[in-house]
Amino acid sequence: MPEPRYPDASRLDGTEELHGHRVADPYRWLEDPRSPEAKEWTRAQDALFSGQAQRWTAREPLARGIEALMGAGFVGAPVWRGRRCLFMRRTADQEHGVLYIAGPAPGGDPLAERALIDPVALDPGGATTLDSWRPDQEGRLLAYQLSEGGDEESLLRVMDIATGEIVDGPVDRCRYSPVAWLPGGEAFYYVRRLPPGSVPEGEEQYHRRVYLHRVGTSTDDDVLVFGAGRDKTEHYGLGVSRDGRWLVLTAARGTSASNDAWIADLTEDGWERPRFTAVQEGDDAEAVPSVGRDGRMYVSTDRDAPRGRLCVADPRTPGPEHWRTLVAADADAVLEDYAVLDGPELDRGVLLVSWARHAISEITVHDLATGERRGSVELPGLGSVGALLERPEGGHEAWFGYSDSTSPAAVHHYDARTGEVRSWAAAPGTPEMPEVRTEQLVFTSGDGTPVRMLVVSPAGDRQPRPTILYGYGGFRISMTPGYSATALSWVRAGGVYAVANLRGGLEEGEEWHRAGMLGAKQNVFDDCVAAAEHLVATGRTTPGQLAVMGGSNGGLLVGAAVTQRPDLFAAAVCSAPLLDMVRYERFGLGELWNVEYGSADDPEALAWLLAYSPYHRVTEGTAYPATLFTVFDNDTRVDPLHARKMCAALQHATSAPLDEHPILLRREPEVGHSARSVSRTVRLSADQLAFLAHQTGLDADGG
Repeated sequence: MPEPRYPDASRLDGTEELHGHRVADPYRWLEDPRSPEAKEWTRAQDALFSGQAQRWTAREPLARGIEALMGAGFVGAPVWRGRRCLFMRRTADQEHGVLYIAGPAPGGDPLAERALIDPVALDPGGATTLDSWRPDQEGRLLAYQLSEGGDEESLLRVMDIATGEIVDGPVDRCRYSPVAWLPGGEAFYYVRRLPPGSVPEGEEQYHRRVYLHRVGTSTDDDVLVFGAGRDKTEHYGLGVSRDGRWLVLTAARGTSASNDAWIADLTEDGWERPRFTAVQEGDDAEAVPSVGRDGRMYVSTDRDAPRGRLCVADPRTPGPEHWRTLVAADADAVLEDYAVLDGPELDRGVLLVSWARHAISEITVHDLATGERRGSVELPGLGSVGALLERPEGGHEAWFGYSDSTSPAAVHHYDARTGEVRSWAAAPGTPEMPEVRTEQLVFTSGDGTPVRMLVVSPAGDRQPRPTILYGYGGFRISMTPGYSATALSWVRAGGVYAVANLRGGLEEGEEWHRAGMLGAKQNVFDDCVAAAEHLVATGRTTPGQLAVMGGSNGGLLVGAAVTQRPDLFAAAVCSAPLLDMVRYERFGLGELWNVEYGSADDPEALAWLLAYSPYHRVTEGTAYPATLFTVFDNDTRVDPLHARKMCAALQHATSAPLDEHPILLRREPEVGHSARSVSRTVRLSADQLAFLAHQTGLDADGG
C-alpha cells in the first residue's frame, strides 16, 4: 500500500498590507468551494479522511453507545392554551423532536394527544427541521417555521390547530423571526429581511424589519412597523401583553449584549402605527421588558447589575428613572428567568426566579408584590433548569425543564399553593446509565482569575485517563450541566470529559462575558490552557492523553489552543470553526459578530485579531496535535472556508508524521450549523470520539 500523504495545496503569494501589518493568506483560493482547484482538493481530503477513519477501531462501539444513550429522547415543558398544551418530545425511534398537542378533544378522550408537526413525516430523509413555533393566545392557530438541509432559512406558516390545515404561508426571509400574536388570532407582528434585490450585494442576510401581518392576506400588504433606516445588523425581539394593549420591542446590533427597548400602547394609535416610547435607548446594558397580567411592566436587566436584577415600572412611564428593583442582584448568581403566579387560589401572588450560581441552576420563591424572598424550589440535583412557564391566563402552577450530567431532559411541575415539586413528564427512554463521578473544580488562570470546570469521570480511582476538554467562551453562552450522550459515551468507555466555564460566557455575569471579548479575547484561550494544565497537574490526565474539543466560537478556541500550545494536547476536534479572524466578517453571518470580536477594518481591533487568529499563527516546522476539522456544506452561519484554509495550512506546516498525528477534514453535505437528525448526530459524534480515542489511547471497545 502506498504511504498516505496530504493532498497538494498551492501556497500562493497572497500577502497584503492592512493598517501597517503584512498579512499573509496563501490559501485564499480555498474560499471558493466551486472552483475546480478547490473541488479537487476537497475530493482528495474526503478520500484521506475515509482512509484514516478505517483505522479507528472504536468507531462502531462508540456509535452503539451514543445511539443507546440518545435513546433517552427528551420531553419539553408545556405551553398552555386553556386546558390544552403543546410540547416537544422525541422517543428513541424518532429522528427529530415532534410537536404534540394534548388535552380534551371535542367529544373524545379528555387526555387526547396527537402530533401537530413531525419533521420526518414531512421529509423522510430527515433534512427538515422545526426551528420555532408559537400558538396564538386562544390556542386556535399555530405559527411555525421549518427549514431544509440545515440552512436555517426558515419558512413561516400558520396552521389551524384543530384541522391541521395550513391557512397562511409559506413566508420566506423569516430566519430567527419572533412572532407576537394579537388577541383573536387575526394578526401578528413578525420580523422579515428585505428582498435580495433591494439591498447591496452580499448583505442579503441582514436588513431586518418589523411588520404587522394579517392572517390570510398577502405579505405584500404587510405594514412596516419598525426598522427603516436603522443598522443593517439589528435583530429584534417582540412581545404583546395578554390583554393586547402593550407592544414591546427590543433591538440589538448583531449579537451585542446591549439593546434598546421600547413600548407602545396599541389602544392609542392602533396596531398599524404604534407610537413607541423608550424603555431604554442608547445605554450599554441589556433590558428585556414585558407587561404582566397585573398591569406592571417587568424589566429583566443587567443595568447597574452585571449579574442581573428584576425591576418593575408603570408602562406609561417606562424609562429607567422610574424602574423599581423588585428582585435585587445576587453577588454570586446570574438571574436567568422568572414566572408570575397570581391565580385566585393564592392568598398572595408568587414570583419564581431562576438563577445560575457558578453555572448550576437554582430557583427561588418571592412575594410578587414586594419581591421579598420566601423560599426556594427543591431541584433533583446539580443541573440546569430551562425556561419557567406559567399559564398565560394566570394560576398557581409553573413548569420547567431539568437536566444534568446523567439525567435526560425531563419536565417538573411546581404548585405555589403547597410549594411541592413533582415530575410532570420524564424522558421517554430509559437507557442504562454509566456510573460516573461529577465534580466542579476551581483552577487559576494565567492572570490569577479563578475559573470553574465541571469534570465527569468513571466511578473509579484510576488515573491518569484519556481526557476531552470542551469549551466555548463567548457570546454570553454559559456551559451548564446537561445530559450529553457524547460525553457519557466517552466516560463509559473509560475517559474523562471536562467542560470549562471560560470567560466570554455568562457563567459569572456580564463582566465575565466582557472579560473574554474584543481586546480581552486572549483571556478565553488562557483560561482553556490553564484548565488543561490543571487536569495534567492534578494527575487526571497527561499531555499525551489530552484532547481539546469545541465548535463554532468554540472551534476558534480549539484553533487558538492548538496554535498557541501545541505541546499541551495530543489531539483536537475543531467543528464548524471561525479561524481566519481577519476576513471572518466577509462570509456567512460574520458582520453580526464584530461587536464580540472587533472588525479588521479598525486598526486597533486588527492588531488584537492578528495576535490570536489561528490561521495566521500557524508556524512551519511545528509538531501540531492530531486535528480533525468537521464542517457542514449547508452551514450559513460559519462558512466552511475557515476549516479548509486552516486544514491546508496545518497540513503544510506540521512536522508530525501523518500516520501518527494526522490533520484531517470531515465534510458533511445536506446539513448545517445547528439542528440535525439523530442518525447524523450519532455518525458525527462517533467519528469525533473515535478519532480522539485513537489519538489518546482510549480503549473504547475494552473500556
